[in-house]
Amino acid sequence: MILFVKLILAHMVGDFLLQPKSWVKEKESRGPASPKLYLHGLVHALLTWLVLWDFRGWIVALSIAVLHVGIDVVKSSLQKEKNRSVWFLTDQLLHLLSIAILWCLFFRPVLPVGTWGENPDFWIYLTALFFLTTVCGIGIQMMLANWAEVINLDNEKSLPNAGRYIGMLERLLVFLFVVLGHWEAIGFLIAAKSVFRFGDLRDSRNRKLTEYILIGTLLSFGIAIVTGILVLYLTSDIVMLKNC
Repeated sequence: MILFVKLILAHMVGDFLLQPKSWVKEKESRGPASPKLYLHGLVHALLTWLVLWDFRGWIVALSIAVLHVGIDVVKSSLQKEKNRSVWFLTDQLLHLLSIAILWCLFFRPVLPVGTWGENPDFWIYLTALFFLTTVCGIGIQMMLANWAEVINLDNEKSLPNAGRYIGMLERLLVFLFVVLGHWEAIGFLIAAKSVFRFGDLRDSRNRKLTEYILIGTLLSFGIAIVTGILVLYLTSDIVMLKNC
């Protein structure tokens, strides 16, 4: 199972940390003719081989890279401005599904049940933290992109990247509270954010902006809670396997 977590981590690093926006724009505009598309696939292959840390894993790395490029080609061909958020989610789901299938084909039949490797908690928590700090922000932004255009957020005066860091910190805090079992603290965090964020909105009576922030906040909190519960489940499963 830990190999699957490592493969997911490699995917997130390659798609969200090591892929500049210029690459994304070129892939969307040029499709299969874009050199950045194949360079992006090479990055995923190298990251996969790196987390596997086994020369024999080159076929897995190559398979993931080929499937990743293929999925990106389909996305660039079918994606339109109006359905960008839908294709963002579809693209990520297809990538995760392809990784899961390849993991089952290449590793699950030969690994004993319960083999997690060294320091499995480290990989689980690292993947969860990277997901909450980097992937979630982009994902929520994509899901709310159409509404952001409607309320014209570009004209809103705000500190550069303030919303991004607020969301990142709130997800980390919610995740921490879930993992530590302090669910009541999440309620206080919601109340505190309501005081600071929704007070100005009430005065301005901007209903659209209020709804936009509320949806984004609930998405952010919900994803962090589910991630925390999943991490608790995975780590407790490891403890049970060790005690067997």
